[in-house]
This record gives sequence, structure tokens and C-alpha cells, in this order.
Amino acid sequence: MKRDSRLSGVLHVLLHMAEQDGPVTSEVLAKAMDTNPVVVRRVMAGLREQGLVRSEKGHGGGWTIARPLDGITLRDIYDALGGPSLLAMGHRTEAPGCLVEQAVNAALGRAFHDAEGLLLARFGEVTLAMLSADFHARMTARPLGRKEIDHG
Repeated sequence: MKRDSRLSGVLHVLLHMAEQDGPVTSEVLAKAMDTNPVVVRRVMAGLREQGLVRSEKGHGGGWTIARPLDGITLRDIYDALGGPSLLAMGHRTEAPGCLVEQAVNAALGRAFHDAEGLLLARFGEVTLAMLSADFHARMTARPLGRKEIDHG
């Protein structure tokens, strides 16, 4: 199963945006993420629908964060992305006829549900402000060159 890295990518983009004084274009964000501006616009549109970011068209336009960083959790962003699958593991067969496999699915299903619940609860506790503070602490501890920040 392919890994879904959208949450990580969006967090990266949002933290870059938080460092800017004004709107940031899709082109600038795409360069920071080493991707296409169309990909950035598609992902950001979902965040805009949830009220996490705003966009302005025209000269001087771009994307801005719509709420204070302490008012946006990882869970908010995860939900805005459509709640992608959290676990790469799953059942071999969803509706098995075999009683052994039914027992296996029941045990795994409970474990998967519990693990997802814990992860989602933790996502609800972590804010963009916390990630930004961690970034700033890392910069203070080890000053980076601008290039490393822009493309890190």
C-alpha cells in the first residue's frame, strides 16, 4: 500500500506560510515542496473549504492562513484532507467465510480501531502553533541557511 504523505506535506506548507508576512503564491509553495503548483492549489482548496486558509487572486495575491496557529490542530487538517487512511494494514478478506479468519478479523479490527482512535485524539492535541514553536526552537539551536529553510 502506498503511503499517503498529504498530511505531512500540508503541515510543511502551512508552516512555511506562517513564516511569511503576506500571501504566498502556489508557485512559491510548490517550489518549497518540490511539486507542481496545481497539486498545491488542489490541496489548498480543500483547506479553504474548511476555513483553514484563504486565497486572494490577482497581483499580490496568494494563500494565507485563516485562523491563529493555536486554533488549528492536526486533526482539523486531517479532516480537511478527507480523513485519509491512517494504517497501511488491513484484513486479508473483509467478509470471510472461514471462522478462523473471522476471529482474526475481529481481533485485528478492534486493534485497528483503538490505534486509529489514539492517533486521532493525539492529532486533536497538536496545534500548528506547537509545530511552529518546535521549528523556531530548532532554528535557535542550530541556525540554518535560508536555502535549507526554504526547501527543507
